[in-house]
Amino acid sequence: MKLAVLGAGAVGTAVADLAGNYDHTVTALADSSSAVVADGGAGDGHGIDAAAALEAKRAGEPLGEHDPTDALEADYDVLVEATPTTLGDAQPGFGHVERALERDRHVVLANKGPVAERFGELRDLEAASAGTVRFEATVGGAIPVLSTIEDFDPDHIGAVRGVLNGTANFILSRMAAEGLGYEHVLAEAQDLGVAEADPTFDVDGTDAALKCVIVANVLADEREYALDDADVQGIENIPGSALELATEDGQTIRLIGEVTPAGEVRVGPRLVPEHGTLAVSGTENIVQLETEHAGRLNISGRGAGGPETATAVLADVGRLPER
Repeated sequence: MKLAVLGAGAVGTAVADLAGNYDHTVTALADSSSAVVADGGAGDGHGIDAAAALEAKRAGEPLGEHDPTDALEADYDVLVEATPTTLGDAQPGFGHVERALERDRHVVLANKGPVAERFGELRDLEAASAGTVRFEATVGGAIPVLSTIEDFDPDHIGAVRGVLNGTANFILSRMAAEGLGYEHVLAEAQDLGVAEADPTFDVDGTDAALKCVIVANVLADEREYALDDADVQGIENIPGSALELATEDGQTIRLIGEVTPAGEVRVGPRLVPEHGTLAVSGTENIVQLETEHAGRLNISGRGAGGPETATAVLADVGRLPER
């Protein structure tokens, strides 16, 4: 498949870097200020030199000589939308998806915004297009959460819960293991690159809530969910003493996101058994699916990271029908 990749952050960069390993060709790559597009729209089957473009970006130079919007008009089979997640109108990502579907191209999303905030419109656009939309990478990085739900059929999934943010999990597990305070561990996480300079979405529960909203949209028959439908609490106000008390009782605290059988979406700190399944440590993520006929399924792994999330993007590309 020929891929146009919008977004040259960790995920978009990794997709461009790994695409050839999956026998795909990158015909366009764009960040917010410039783009590189294959000569002649890649009609000859040749793609861009992604390595050279990314090296230029690392050197502080533009990716290429094109405007970012030119990538949307390139010759591609699949648009990979990997720009930063935005809330509310989910722009500019939603507009990118809309343009690709208008051109009857497939879309694979790593950007959570369009799926979490405008799911119904996204599905309507898909229904009017010859293109298909997939978004495995929006929930759980490399963990195949959505494809597992798809394989089992959403009608046979009763509830979903889990640890869905690596930054929050790193902070809580370090606080518990070392007896350290929140601010100290947050600074450590930022030094290690585990937390962003502005970690708000991670520590206030927004990131985990967006993922749960996406799961709720996949499970729902009639209702559409957005972030405003979620009950969200973060970890910023958890004192080290709370974790110490939990340990004395054989428990620990994790930021748990869940979609209940009644369709409620909730995210917040929860007590879990210290050595239980949900007490994953570090940046590990875990998702539990309550299935109708197969009991509880536990799926765990790396929930974030450029190469990890790129594998989910490229797995989705592999699931798409040929154009």
